[in-house]
Amino acid sequence: MSRTIWVAAVAYDPKVVTIWEGMRRYFHDEAGLPVEVVLFQSYEAQVEALLASSADPIPRIDIGWNTNLAFLQAAEWSERQCAPIAMRDTDLEWMTKIVAVAGSTVTSLSDLEGRSLALGSRDSGHAAILPVHFLEAQGLVEGKTYRSLRFNSDVGKHGDTGTSEVEAMRAVLDGRADAAAIGSPFWDRVRAERLAPEGALIEIWTSPPFSHCMFTARPGFEPKLREQFEEALLKMSYDNPAHRPVLEAEGLKRWIPAQLEGYDSLRVAAREQGFFTRHPL
Repeated sequence: MSRTIWVAAVAYDPKVVTIWEGMRRYFHDEAGLPVEVVLFQSYEAQVEALLASSADPIPRIDIGWNTNLAFLQAAEWSERQCAPIAMRDTDLEWMTKIVAVAGSTVTSLSDLEGRSLALGSRDSGHAAILPVHFLEAQGLVEGKTYRSLRFNSDVGKHGDTGTSEVEAMRAVLDGRADAAAIGSPFWDRVRAERLAPEGALIEIWTSPPFSHCMFTARPGFEPKLREQFEEALLKMSYDNPAHRPVLEAEGLKRWIPAQLEGYDSLRVAAREQGFFTRHPL
């Protein structure tokens, strides 16, 4: 049996414990890989552990389940020595949606001039970083052509909790903001689960697509172990009753090999907004 592979995720919700108990059981019982799991409270801590050397006085992990921002930070700070492994099928084709109250005078991006836009946590790619970036490309500059109302309720979790998107949506519904930037998965939830009164909000703009999470290997992680980990992931099947609850809880139907085309816009935005400046813990 190969050595223990230390995998980390961020505990943004109690369900993360259940998900990773199931993942660990799968790796041990079916894939024959001795995976152990470490849960962090922030992606900053997780990325530092991914980049740590054996001599550093902090935990060292082999693989991190990273958001798009954490994946890009790990790549940037390791000088591209961190390797992408795999992602969810649902990590492709994310978009930011700008929503407003139905029947209001805000029906297009141009209507945001001189008005207020609610944004999620400042480290959320889909609810803050990319909206600001994409709107600037459309000639709308935060603090100049529109005002922002920011909800930094889950900083460190990179928007994973969804709390800041809920707050941004509520700010529009109660009139504190004229529009809100939210991720397309949350917008789908709003409509499917009626998180807002039916028909109360309309979508006035959709961003270009981008990608979300990525399993990321540390610099120097053994290629053979990386291949074994990826192979085991890709063998998980939604049609298998033992696998399905874990996959559903993590929001996917299948794991797919790493696809890197969807990270360019966030890489540019993160650099512009200072997210590649490293602040050691």
